[in-house]
Amino acid sequence: MTDKAEPPAGGLSRSADPRSSGRRRGAERWSSRIRPLALGLTLPLLLSGCTDMADLFGPKGPPQESLRPVPRTETAARPEVASVESRLLAAYYAEAQTRDLAAGLLRQDGGGDAEAAHDRDDLVRNFERIAFYSEHRPGAGLAAGDGMPGQLLRWQQPVRMRVTFGTSVDEATRDDDRAVLRGYARRLAHATGHSIGLGTGPGGNFHVLVMGEDDREEAIAELRSLVPNLSASTRNTLRTLPRDIPCLVMGFAAAGNPATYDLAVALVRAELPELMRRACFHEEIAQGLGLRNDSRAARPSIFNDDGEFALLTAQDEMMLEILYDSRLRPGMSLDEAHPIIEQIAAELMPEVTADASTL
Repeated sequence: MTDKAEPPAGGLSRSADPRSSGRRRGAERWSSRIRPLALGLTLPLLLSGCTDMADLFGPKGPPQESLRPVPRTETAARPEVASVESRLLAAYYAEAQTRDLAAGLLRQDGGGDAEAAHDRDDLVRNFERIAFYSEHRPGAGLAAGDGMPGQLLRWQQPVRMRVTFGTSVDEATRDDDRAVLRGYARRLAHATGHSIGLGTGPGGNFHVLVMGEDDREEAIAELRSLVPNLSASTRNTLRTLPRDIPCLVMGFAAAGNPATYDLAVALVRAELPELMRRACFHEEIAQGLGLRNDSRAARPSIFNDDGEFALLTAQDEMMLEILYDSRLRPGMSLDEAHPIIEQIAAELMPEVTADASTL
């Protein structure tokens, strides 16, 4: 393995910290889910006059400079009562979900109704916008992408998800989340034809961290252990994560092979109510597979900032099928891939022609 990762096309490589240990990787690529809180921004400021929540997943006090992995405390006891900050966050997200549902958002029907119909051209356009453009600039935290198409990115090796819960997450919620993730992994494997599963032991290459306000130290320790070389800008973003971002995902490419992922880390806030929690699992994991952007024109889709759909839609499944079609390969440019994408879309959505005898 080379000593320095090559930068991916259209992005910046992350320089390795000389004090850190572990593998050097290509630039991290970000996605974050802000859609469910589009209306939440107009909610009453529930935290007004209380502890500033801007440092949700950062340590209290000055930032720690050492990037050495910090061992997790396996015997930590779950607090009997959640902190004030955690309870306020839970109330904020619960009210945001209630308002979104009342506004007709967070749909769970898959977008199969005539009102949300899409055609083959829509599928091609939406796929290209979501698979070849980036929501955020690589290695630059939450800075917006540059608007230029990049390379096709996806996994080549089997994807093995591993879920890690913060101490504050109770056993019933853990069981529910594992069941959701297990079923979702099967659905993604069927849609992509790629090997995707949820592991039960140590290891894994797609890590899902379900952490709350009271698990801040665990979250930082786990991230440092998984990605010792995390860029300074990304570390700072995680330390100042606003409450309007309930979840996010970071994808990493191996050095020398910047068009394929070999590690992803999704972070989901433990304070989220059940539907928003599932919505985060659906979008962040799908984006971590390579559908890394959002588009306002994509409908019906979870890859849209309007939050209309909470769960993976039929069109989203077709986009995943296109992404992992063997006729496409990691590293392809949009110009190279476009005619192949049109061919695959034509197979997925053949034109319906009227029978001449019925005319």
